[in-house]
Amino acid sequence: MSALPATMTAIEITEPGGPEVLKPVERPMPMPGAGEVLIKVAAAGINRPDVMQRQGNYPPPPGASDIPGLEIAGTVAAVGLGINHTKPGDAVCALVTGGGYATYCVAPEPQCLPVPKGLSMAEAAALPETFFTVWTNLFERGRLQPGESVLIHGGTSGIGTTAIQLARALGAQQIFATAGSRDKCHAAEKLGATRGIDYKHEDFVKLVKEATGGRGVDVILDMVGGDYIQRNINALAVEGRIVCIAFLKGPQAEINLMPLMLKRGTLTGSTLRARTVEQKGAIAAPLRRVVWPLLEQGKVKPQIYRSFPLAQAAEAHRLMETSEHIGKIVLTV
Repeated sequence: MSALPATMTAIEITEPGGPEVLKPVERPMPMPGAGEVLIKVAAAGINRPDVMQRQGNYPPPPGASDIPGLEIAGTVAAVGLGINHTKPGDAVCALVTGGGYATYCVAPEPQCLPVPKGLSMAEAAALPETFFTVWTNLFERGRLQPGESVLIHGGTSGIGTTAIQLARALGAQQIFATAGSRDKCHAAEKLGATRGIDYKHEDFVKLVKEATGGRGVDVILDMVGGDYIQRNINALAVEGRIVCIAFLKGPQAEINLMPLMLKRGTLTGSTLRARTVEQKGAIAAPLRRVVWPLLEQGKVKPQIYRSFPLAQAAEAHRLMETSEHIGKIVLTV
């Protein structure tokens, strides 16, 4: 432990506001507690919750770092007590409750996974938040099965590009993905979507119904909310499942639940950040078993749109707010 520097560089949210409030600062070196490892960060992924936190709309849970950043990749620099499988020098990526935009970050051991063979650190940093979210929502809560159909909203976001690839790799039959332009629809189709739907010019309910012979889709992964909630219910098949993971159009809507009831449908949702280490570790295990081999075989690949040096976190946030990216935006150290 003695070789570690006393301080590290981190990106601080100086006050709630626009991207310009993200500033590099020196902070004391964090130390791993029992069951934790200290990671020398090589890259950190950027996610919508980071933007919401910067705006003052998504405070970190009690005990979490105030530094933004929910996913990192790097090498283990030190370990706390009771660490069983991880040792200094290991290349890992990790899901964290905060602290990712820094040169060092502490992570609970159950939330660490090995960097998949053949992936760069920047690619590995784009995995944890996105893959944990997609796995627990699409396959655990949504129970997507081989041969079923799925509608993925935000098809070219980090979540969307991951969900399309995993749905394809794990045997979904029809994969529909909404996106905001024809180019983005083509990008979604290149990743494995059966049909990209330009939500600005096309009605996803109508298209999904036509493409499924009036049946609707088995699973819908929604990050839009608002008026999409009713439309999702209308596009659902009998025994279908809608999983809400974010609300870009807001969490409130007046909806008619009768079609959901008649279809014996399920409307569910979840968040990831506030879950316990044990709960997150329980998501990591099937990822390691089922998804990591797909990454190492090249069947699924994180889509990196652009990377920025850590000091340019504000620029990275500006890009995310334009929504022009396809896939992930990453900070490199």
